[in-house]
Amino acid sequence: MSAPETPSPRPTASDLGPSSSSESFDLVLLGSGLGVYTLARAFHEEYGVVATVLTKVGIEPMRRSVTCEVIELGGSASDEDLVAAAVELARERGGVRPQLLLANADSLVQLMSDHREQLEPHFVMPILEADVLERLSDKAEFARLCTEHGVATPRTEVIDLGTPRDADWQPPCTELPFPVVMKAARTADMAGVRFEGKKKVWFLETPQELDDLVRAIAAAGYAGRLVVQELIPGDDTAEGSITAYTDAAGRVTLLCSARVLLGEHTPDALGRPAAMITLPFDDALDQARRLLEATGYRGYANFDVKRDPRDGTWKFFEVNPRIGRNNFYVSSAGANVSRFVVADAIEHRRLEPVTEFDEILYSLVPMPLLMRYLRDPALKRWVRTVARRGVRNPWTYPADGGWARRYARIVGLNHVRKFLRHYPRPTDSGF
Repeated sequence: MSAPETPSPRPTASDLGPSSSSESFDLVLLGSGLGVYTLARAFHEEYGVVATVLTKVGIEPMRRSVTCEVIELGGSASDEDLVAAAVELARERGGVRPQLLLANADSLVQLMSDHREQLEPHFVMPILEADVLERLSDKAEFARLCTEHGVATPRTEVIDLGTPRDADWQPPCTELPFPVVMKAARTADMAGVRFEGKKKVWFLETPQELDDLVRAIAAAGYAGRLVVQELIPGDDTAEGSITAYTDAAGRVTLLCSARVLLGEHTPDALGRPAAMITLPFDDALDQARRLLEATGYRGYANFDVKRDPRDGTWKFFEVNPRIGRNNFYVSSAGANVSRFVVADAIEHRRLEPVTEFDEILYSLVPMPLLMRYLRDPALKRWVRTVARRGVRNPWTYPADGGWARRYARIVGLNHVRKFLRHYPRPTDSGF
């Protein structure tokens, strides 16, 4: 495998025209974690905005960051408390400036949608309509929509545990060849379910493993749907990420893609990219645009895809109704992600679509650890070449000073420990 040529430069953030100052809007973010921190960082870099972050429990980097002010409601706070706190904050500010409200977790985007009537009089909320969110957040429905609109997706079967079951109930057999991959159709439906062996994604090698797991999930009280999919061959390096933004007119103004080099392998974080390199997926980007436009999408989106070595096509697994935890790869590749939502929702300004970016290496892990998991010599040479121009770590915001660099090193060392425990050596399947 040879490394692709460096993509020719296309419009980046600096080419997108004039932008607002920090005095023209306020930013309120729901939630916490890396994905919220980097979103706050993007707005701070571009507009000088200090975000107000409303969360139940925050993280130390956000408490110390210049990018945001954190309001913690406490671990016992309910979702309704979070909504009430947002409304109260907006009322205190008195509507002097537009209040832009964003979130970077599926459950919190759903919360915004469910409480739209309470929130929308006070906030600018560039998110999907409820019916579009309902369809696309369900992985079973997503697979059906992909087929309907000519978007490549793995062969998929659905097991519905919401139907009545008697004492003689048997889990249905799959016609898919083993091994297979299984996950909850809606991640939020699995959040409160507890049972031994719970994971975000399961890799199952035999029909008996599938049967036993479905029984355990049903016994634990899960009443949603399970998605069983064919395993697309290839390790982490066959995976990819696509980040998009669709404006109020239904135009996809942002499409950026990156090849995953290494994903996390702890049970609760399986599949999250830990290192990526930007690379245009021309055929997949066209499919992503087609699906977003056909479904009436609005706002940020993040697609999980994987290159199928059997036919060379990118297969779409799911779309997240948010910008994604690793959104910093887009900003660091030449187009600050905040500019798309501000131009659309605050300035009501038309942007020309941006689809190609600088070639950069994004990584949360130390280089020696990353290189340990790259088995293709040509890929290793390509990564080393790009790394010599600088590795982009989302935690190392210069405005946050030396503590941010120290924190990034601690995160990297923690990743070493987790990988050695959960994924000590690379495998052909990535499981």
